[in-house]
Amino acid sequence: MSRSGEFELIHHFLAPLATTVGAGNLKDDAALIDPPAGRQLVVTTDSMVENVHFLGDGPPSLIARRLLRCNLSDLAAMAAQPEGYLLNLALPEWIDDAWLEGFAAGLAADQEEFGLSLIGGDTVATPGALTLTITAFGSAATPVRRSGAKPGERVFVTGPVGDGCFGLKAVRGAFDVPRLAERYWLPSPRFGRAEGATAATDISDGLVADLGHICRASGVGAVIDLHAVPLSPEVAALGKDARLEALTGGDDYELVLTAPDSMANSTNIPVGRIVPGEGVTVLDAAGHPVPLTRQGYRHD
Repeated sequence: MSRSGEFELIHHFLAPLATTVGAGNLKDDAALIDPPAGRQLVVTTDSMVENVHFLGDGPPSLIARRLLRCNLSDLAAMAAQPEGYLLNLALPEWIDDAWLEGFAAGLAADQEEFGLSLIGGDTVATPGALTLTITAFGSAATPVRRSGAKPGERVFVTGPVGDGCFGLKAVRGAFDVPRLAERYWLPSPRFGRAEGATAATDISDGLVADLGHICRASGVGAVIDLHAVPLSPEVAALGKDARLEALTGGDDYELVLTAPDSMANSTNIPVGRIVPGEGVTVLDAAGHPVPLTRQGYRHD
């Protein structure tokens, strides 16, 4: 391979990212994690495969930051704060030292922004696609799960939806909207926004699909007001059909959460209600159900 060997790779690119005591400068077989007193350990993991979950020819620093932020979004949905992460890299032959330098720089930037450290992981060579996996650890005083929604509660989102799916189109060159491309590469984990929620998840598969996950876990249904769902100016400018596509497009990494009316504020935006029954129904301005050709991204 044109890059450094495994131990040189770890020493040069990854060990500088291991800044916590429990990481042991990546010299031990495993890391040590002590959650703060009175808090529970929250763990999530996510893998991304080149040209399936990200564009392989994208800037390595942005690939790294997207990988980390998508995992951190899962912690935010559980009302957790980040503590550290493991990183597994399956690297094809075309990866070189310059790529690794950029990748590590992206991780370093987001470690600084979100206050966490690399604590371990693994690196292997592969004849297949570049495959990246992070296992992120956080802690929460009262973790928020998907199973606590109750009829009568409101459904909130933490910000505009649709930026992620239209951002992917911008990255692929369908149109030139730099802010949407940036939103695709750099989703913003919404730490602190799930506090007090009865149920929450992040919007990775699409608002309708992910709210459906909450409904199934909680044994309830939900109704969404189509025109209450917030869009960014860039998505709204794409035309009236963009609103419906935004509901099912995914990759937003905003949160959808449920809570009593009292949680309504300037940051969490009400878009619907939890009702008895099952599934998610989208209503138009006249209160009529809107037919959906899809619920969101499917993993099969």
